[in-house]
Amino acid sequence: MEAKTEQDVTLTISEAGWLSTFQDLGREDSEYMGVPCGGAADQHSAATANILVGNRRGAALLEIMGGRFAFTASHDVFISVTGTPVDVAVGGVPVPMWQPVCVPARTRVVISNAREGMRNYLAFSGELDTPRFMGSAAPESRMGFPQQVSVGQNVGLTSRYRGFSQPYLGQPLFRLPVPVPDFSPKVWAVDVVEGPETDRTPGIRELLSNSVYTVGGKSNHVGLRLDGPVVHPEGLGEIISHGVPIGAIEIPHGEELIVLGRSRTLTAGYPIVAVATKASLPLLGQASPGRKMTFRWVSQEAAVERWREQQWLLCALEERVHNLFAAVGLPFAQAAGATPPGIRAA
Repeated sequence: MEAKTEQDVTLTISEAGWLSTFQDLGREDSEYMGVPCGGAADQHSAATANILVGNRRGAALLEIMGGRFAFTASHDVFISVTGTPVDVAVGGVPVPMWQPVCVPARTRVVISNAREGMRNYLAFSGELDTPRFMGSAAPESRMGFPQQVSVGQNVGLTSRYRGFSQPYLGQPLFRLPVPVPDFSPKVWAVDVVEGPETDRTPGIRELLSNSVYTVGGKSNHVGLRLDGPVVHPEGLGEIISHGVPIGAIEIPHGEELIVLGRSRTLTAGYPIVAVATKASLPLLGQASPGRKMTFRWVSQEAAVERWREQQWLLCALEERVHNLFAAVGLPFAQAAGATPPGIRAA
């Protein structure tokens, strides 16, 4: 296979789901300028999709939220679909998720029937042609940067992929050590660590771990609103607005919990009674209205260890993809196989 030169590919969108957007892993250092980092709600699925097609983890891709999404490409393309379980068909033939897939030119790809979670990620080998805001393709609607994909839109792709023999589309190309999340439990368990107001909220530990909460319909990238039992901190008085992390679990004045997402405001004055661990954030990014969840307290040490384990599984996948693609002549990003930067606390 000849892969020395790039070619321009046109992706024609014929169905766009309920809400589909350009995404990546978010803006680096934007919060110093007062702009949320944003980025894919399920960072694990987005990073894995890119790794599987030989891109760097933070390359632009599509985030699909519900409904049917369909496209055709003017040339052969190499794709992967990750995220919540969904049906994927290439030319009417079912193909696997969480695997690289060859798509012949002008062949219709349909992604439909999402279940259990709410978001899928579609990555293409190469670079999608989309605007950036502060260096990122991720939407930032408050800044007038919606990044929504619409029916009839032609999306440009610059790719070095030139096709690869795969006569049986329904079979995986390779056997890869892909860390696939389990979305099947009826009640999701989310790991949490202490927050600044945990000790000022009597009974909050027992309440969170023994109660089941339901994701409300007003949830979005800014945060999840959870219906369920709450208790309010005692003797706090007014809390001065302060910085809030992704995953902070707040108790507002009403009878609900708020779990902050990647597009949160950067400061708030509600008490934070717990913080979801970094390794749990991808699961929260898949929580759709009506989803049931409970919380499981873990130590800071356990939270950091789980995050490290999650990242090293991605590193192992990157290395395997790098070696396989090099062996068969498929293009891959130079960043593939690289060890991630220092891992911060959960």
